[in-house]
Amino acid sequence: MPRVPFSLVTVAAAAALGCVAVQGWASLPHATSSACVLLVAIVALWCVPQAWLRLVAVVALFAAWAALRAALAMDARWPAARDGEDVVVVGRVVELPRRAGADVAFLFDPDRARGDRTLPRGRLRLTWYRAASAPQSCDRWRLTVRLRRPRGPVNPGGADAERGALQRAIVATGYVREAKANAKLSSGTCIDGWRNALATSLDARLGEHDARVLKALAVGDTRGLTPTDWDVARATGVSHLIAISGFHVGVAAGGGVLLARLFYACLPWFALRVPRPLAQAALGLAVSTAYGMLAGMGLPTVRTLLMIAVVMLAGLGRRKAGGASLLAVALLVVLTADPLAALSPGFWLSFAGVGFLMFCVAPRSAGWRGWLGELLRAQAAMSVALLPMSLWWFGSASLVGFLANLLAAPLVSFAIVPLTLLGCVGLAVTPIADVLLRPAAWLMDWQWRLLEAMADWPAARLTVAESSLAITVLATFGAAWLFAPRGVPLRGYGALLFLPLALPSRDLPAPGAFRVWVLDVGQGLAVLVRTRAHTLVYDAGPAYAGGRDAGIGIVLPAITALGIGPVDHLVVSHGDADHAGGAASVIQRYPQAQRSSGEPKRLSFESAACQAGDAWSWDGVVFRFVEVPRASHGKTPGNDRSCVLAVEGAAGRLLLTGDIGRAAEQRMSRDSLASRLPTVTTIAHHGSRHASTASWLAAVRPTLAIASAGWRNRFGHPHPHVVDRHAEIGSPVYVTARSGAVRIDFPADAAPQVTREWRRPVRRYWRD
Repeated sequence: MPRVPFSLVTVAAAAALGCVAVQGWASLPHATSSACVLLVAIVALWCVPQAWLRLVAVVALFAAWAALRAALAMDARWPAARDGEDVVVVGRVVELPRRAGADVAFLFDPDRARGDRTLPRGRLRLTWYRAASAPQSCDRWRLTVRLRRPRGPVNPGGADAERGALQRAIVATGYVREAKANAKLSSGTCIDGWRNALATSLDARLGEHDARVLKALAVGDTRGLTPTDWDVARATGVSHLIAISGFHVGVAAGGGVLLARLFYACLPWFALRVPRPLAQAALGLAVSTAYGMLAGMGLPTVRTLLMIAVVMLAGLGRRKAGGASLLAVALLVVLTADPLAALSPGFWLSFAGVGFLMFCVAPRSAGWRGWLGELLRAQAAMSVALLPMSLWWFGSASLVGFLANLLAAPLVSFAIVPLTLLGCVGLAVTPIADVLLRPAAWLMDWQWRLLEAMADWPAARLTVAESSLAITVLATFGAAWLFAPRGVPLRGYGALLFLPLALPSRDLPAPGAFRVWVLDVGQGLAVLVRTRAHTLVYDAGPAYAGGRDAGIGIVLPAITALGIGPVDHLVVSHGDADHAGGAASVIQRYPQAQRSSGEPKRLSFESAACQAGDAWSWDGVVFRFVEVPRASHGKTPGNDRSCVLAVEGAAGRLLLTGDIGRAAEQRMSRDSLASRLPTVTTIAHHGSRHASTASWLAAVRPTLAIASAGWRNRFGHPHPHVVDRHAEIGSPVYVTARSGAVRIDFPADAAPQVTREWRRPVRRYWRD
């Protein structure tokens, strides 16, 4: 067996492997078992002489440590049996509360009551609807809250809310109940309070619009950024610049070093008392640490601070610290402190990006030409190397990111960030602050206009169908091979390893067949229908507080992950927010799509009205609007104006029913509902007891039905009577709250069947 070196780099790699291995498990061992493995691994690491066996012990050590921490975190979660229970908690508001209209969302850290398991044992993510007195950072409150276990929608290409809650140590979510016991106990002072104060001062000096990006750069406050701003950042690949990159922390450290040099230039005799290198290192670390704390101590910030600290300590010990060793130490410290950091995309993008630069970029020639060449090579390497991981984590990447970062990164790092930070320091003196902050705001505004224009370029967004982890790793290895140092043979062949990622296999429906995804959007509805060459979206889910909606957060990522874009036709059943809330986002991404709606006047964009009998055919599949007669007396309710769409393939039919109720069902023609084909339906109005009557079900005769409803929603959807009525005719009911997104295949030669539920079976230990 070849000799394996036992070094900082190999130990860090083994530690990362151990932490990652645990994240693929569907269930965790008991905490006691993990603790025993942890102790055995420590003993083996101490006693075993062979390097490769010691590395195996490191893998086992960190796997056990990650499993132990994960088991304890899952045990601390709010019990599902107590969902909906009201609890009085006393604690402190942490991070930066977000206000959206009259509502405030914030993180709350309750006091720990030793031995009292009736109270939450970790952070809470709370919303205070119509808050009369908005909680501020650092304030202590006594609140009556209604809690539930962390849970979120599970969809193709979507964010995993339960994984995010685990990584951020959030044990419950909920909202504040109106109660006399609610009271502010005291105002406190903390770093988050200083961050909020600086953000407020920037708003007052520059205006909320002009200050929104500068606040993100100065104190990590992204509350002012709109969904459109984030869309521009993603399309141009500059999100890392907004989210305070490690390079910005390095710039702050350089500012500290420069300040120390100026001090010694003015007082050279001070070098007799304190050596200048020591003072430079200490002040650089102090300034960068202060900036990192104001920035919220994200993973890139922590990684950079650790590397700076190692350089300083090595300098004090008259040792030289290499780049790979610095990164390895930072990785080991992060995983030792928090092995669940491996759940975060920022962890991988941060460490992989720096590691890739260290491996691929090396000085080749002196002078400005050599410097410029290495700058271009470094930017190209980063754009290509992080592309596979960006597609894996976010479902999209930017093809203009290389050019956008080439323009934006130097301007942000060497002009806007220094001006903003110096302006924040000078906020106590108005003229000094304005002299620094106004140019920073002007530069940022000018640059952002350029980025907005670049975001509209045809090549701005690269999307590919959801790929496997093996394909992502293969493409990342191909990038490393492509940009490897001189001397590595056949470097150009690294591009070939991108082919499985760029040309994924496609399982297209045959002519006459189609495929359907009922997405998990909570209390709302969003359905994707795919024939061999066309895509239809029926409803786009709800809108959320703060300007977000299911269109941009769930529907579009699902279309990207499934590789079924572009959208050819959007049908918005009616104007209610739980069905139409995300429609504008879909149209913004696919403006060429045809649009139909039962209530076009309630939409924010132009749309044709659904006309009964209108039909079209795609790839042997017929789409037809079914007539829903209006009420003969009085005004027809909005729900009963819903477009009902029938999709008929060679061997199966889908009936999309919107929110029609009992009265509309009774007015519909039984001939228009009957079909010789096996029928799948969405249950009208999410399973309301005022819909899906026995006579309507007898006419439709569904073989299975899907209810799109929120988990433990306050309406009780789907109603037990509705589920029972379906059971009586032998129609199983799938509920998105329990199943996640549901895929139904309609083959050309067989009956329709459910082929996948995204939440079941449970494939990850953090998911219920």
